[in-house]
Amino acid sequence: MKKLLTAIAITAAVALTGCATYTPLGSLYTQVKLPVAVTEAKAAGTKLKVGKAECKSVLGLVATGDASIDTAAKNAGITVIHHVDWEAENILGIIGTYRCVVYGE
Repeated sequence: MKKLLTAIAITAAVALTGCATYTPLGSLYTQVKLPVAVTEAKAAGTKLKVGKAECKSVLGLVATGDASIDTAAKNAGITVIHHVDWEAENILGIIGTYRCVVYGE
């Protein structure tokens, strides 16, 4: 019984400790939107176009897709990039979706 309690305590201590990361990550669920870059391009008074590109991850074992800035810009017909954001959603580390969002003209 003592060995079982020790094993449970060690497992809980390892599972509940966090590591500092440069992006906010939740061990159960993550849904974040973060900035990536801003250019010197000025919006010319027109409504900005928004292009998205994404990739997916399953169990951290398989990842597919193209979430590049170039693909996101092409998806919306953007030739002048104003700024770029990044979005991530991950559920229990099982299914992850990662998006590049490009704003421009």
